[in-house]
Amino acid sequence: MRPGELFSELPALAAHLRLVLENKKTVLLYAYNGTGKTRLSMAFKDIRGQEQTRGEGGDAVRDTLYFNAFTEDLFHWDNDLDGDSDRRLLLNMNSRFFQGVFELEMDNRIRPLLQRYADFDFRIDTREWSVRFSRTVGGQVIDNIKVSRGEENIFVWCLFLTIVQLALDGAESYAWVKYVYIDDPISSLDEHNAIAVGNHLAQLLKRPGSNLKTVISTHHTLFYNVLCNELGNSRKYFVSKNSAGDSHLLREEMGDTPFFHHVAALAELYQAAQEDRLFTHHFNMLRAILEKTASFHGHKNFSACIKQEDDDLDGILHARLINILSHGNYSLFEPQQMLDENKAYFKKILYDFLSRYPFNPVLFPQATQAAGAQ
Repeated sequence: MRPGELFSELPALAAHLRLVLENKKTVLLYAYNGTGKTRLSMAFKDIRGQEQTRGEGGDAVRDTLYFNAFTEDLFHWDNDLDGDSDRRLLLNMNSRFFQGVFELEMDNRIRPLLQRYADFDFRIDTREWSVRFSRTVGGQVIDNIKVSRGEENIFVWCLFLTIVQLALDGAESYAWVKYVYIDDPISSLDEHNAIAVGNHLAQLLKRPGSNLKTVISTHHTLFYNVLCNELGNSRKYFVSKNSAGDSHLLREEMGDTPFFHHVAALAELYQAAQEDRLFTHHFNMLRAILEKTASFHGHKNFSACIKQEDDDLDGILHARLINILSHGNYSLFEPQQMLDENKAYFKKILYDFLSRYPFNPVLFPQATQAAGAQ
């Protein structure tokens, strides 16, 4: 991986990605949760809106079809709390995302995609801008069901892919699309579906004759690896947030093989510990590294990779801390600083791990001394 380039703000990084796409069809970004991937996707699409070109009525001209956390806001449930029988997923009819959708037989376009991943069906009501779902159980169709959040995400994803297909096919309603920006589409999928979604997306983007340029960002290692293997000619980057303000480091990967994410993650944790810049989500990253290391060495549990103390032969304390502190919704929202006590535990577990396993000392020059000082 090359040393990287530092960008002081996300709009500058977004502008750089647009420059890269002048000579590349696809850019793949790997970044952890909390790095700013969603904000980067919005900065990317906003660049065109800030230019001088304006449409009728002075509205900003857009050129980016995007899928990110904000896409979910275009859908909301009416659960029929009074009758508890007519549950509908309502669509935001004012969004350009749905422009021309209901004129193009969307049901028949979405259904083949949805059948790849789910066992429920749907029908779109073009008069009230809603979607109703059904499922066949024991040969009987059950209408107006409330699908799970993961199933809803799958439906939204298939709807988005249908719109991408329309843009690729040159549909007039989506002639404005020049770029497609996809941020973490598979947060609720298991590993099998992560592979299936990644492979299907890659095949769609590789269709000959397409002029669309695409950026895909994700924190999901397996999904990223699938895309790297399928889109070998793409430009691949690792994005990390720098400790100085809102700056971000963009490092390019060399070759077709994805970099070793556990080493990159470990280097980031080490730097954060050295700078006393530890947040609650760092426990999630540490647990993932411990699990990968345990699996590599043939252990069933990550606790085998935690240094055992004389008065704690099973490493129970630190294993329980990792278990407790690596779970919770806090990791999904704005990063929160660790408590000082938890910082001390985190540093001890991390430095002991680095001193126990022979990672390249050039990457972690003070780990052994730090472990001895704990």
